[in-house]
Amino acid sequence: MASPVFTQGKLIAAQLFSGAGIASGYAVGGLLAEQITGRTAMAGFAQMSVIFGAGLVAYPLAALAARAGRRRALTLGFGVGALGALVVLSAVAVQFLPLFMLGMMMCGSSTAAGLQARYAAVDVAGPTATGRAMSLVVGATTIGSVLGPNFTEPGAHLGEALGMHPLAGPYLISMAAFALAALTASTLPSGNGPSAGTDKVATGTSTDAPAPLGLRAAMRFVAARPVPLFAIVTIVTGQMMMTNVMVMTPVHMHHQQFDLGAIGIVVSIHIAGMYALSPVFGWMSDRWGPGTVIASGVVVFVAAITLGVVDAVAATSSMTLLSTALLLLGVGWSMFLIGGSALLTASVPQHAKVTLQGASDSAMNLGGAVMAATAGTVLQAGGFLWINMMATVLLLVMLVFSMKAVPLMKWPGRAMPSPDEEHDLARMQSP
Repeated sequence: MASPVFTQGKLIAAQLFSGAGIASGYAVGGLLAEQITGRTAMAGFAQMSVIFGAGLVAYPLAALAARAGRRRALTLGFGVGALGALVVLSAVAVQFLPLFMLGMMMCGSSTAAGLQARYAAVDVAGPTATGRAMSLVVGATTIGSVLGPNFTEPGAHLGEALGMHPLAGPYLISMAAFALAALTASTLPSGNGPSAGTDKVATGTSTDAPAPLGLRAAMRFVAARPVPLFAIVTIVTGQMMMTNVMVMTPVHMHHQQFDLGAIGIVVSIHIAGMYALSPVFGWMSDRWGPGTVIASGVVVFVAAITLGVVDAVAATSSMTLLSTALLLLGVGWSMFLIGGSALLTASVPQHAKVTLQGASDSAMNLGGAVMAATAGTVLQAGGFLWINMMATVLLLVMLVFSMKAVPLMKWPGRAMPSPDEEHDLARMQSP
């Protein structure tokens, strides 16, 4: 039997490769779309394609994991991403936008696989270390995201040396990184069901365990249970708030006459906020419960939005305000992702876990794609103030769903009820 630590190390390595591949291509994807079409507006749609692609494949990958194991699902997810990078290279060579968009969507498969890897780490670690195991895999994205953009210039030189468009060169790096992630995932221990690193005996499952729920049954299941429903809403709204503000901040800064160097610094600070502290939030989740992490995330999001509003209404934008706001925005997203994912894992039975994990990842990416597609129109209509007001509305929606869930959740000194007990309590408290 493979060591859980060794298996988690493989998941972290796969996530590191994938993160580097995503960041390497993401840095030039919008520029390529602009050059293929001659239209600046298409740059945003290129980035949206990656998010949309991740949303489309997240649930099918989860269904595959439930049926055939995490190893096959992750290998396929990263492998499709590598193939997507090849499609992007082909599209740039022939200057054909629809093929380029298809390739970008396929690259999003690596994003979906990377998100699923956090749950695979939980399968290996067990229920007592859910947050820490998940956060280590999420945290590995920090290294990949920092390394990825540094491959852009060498990739451009490589592409030029091979007779390609220079901006297509970084996708050679992406293709290699995604292929390495797929190769690493393929070495994970085999096993059926929702486990990346153990077999049926190790996970305690058996041949007479309930079959995984289908999507419709899983959604009916969670709709009747306030805690897992709140967990999914937390994950989705966190992604939507982050995407809404993040994708428009560089545009807002450009309108305020900031140079590209300043914009790059703010984006880098934001990315650091998203991933660097995730191990801390994982520890918090295991020590004090996912609800504590989510509640802290609400406070952080409120602070981020408040600073964004202050900057929006000020006579001139402040680098300090925007940097702090984007840092807090990333931290809040990390808290919602770690806390919401840990809460979802803890609040549903085994046969519903993988289906709902995949559904929540699909919803969060599709929600992010909607925000990326509409944020430009909102910015044009009402400026940066309206962007932050949209985030406020999303946060209020999340708080509405918290009203029934909070009394049932785990807090310091109080254990969380089992999924069945939670449903009974909710039913008793309903009018």
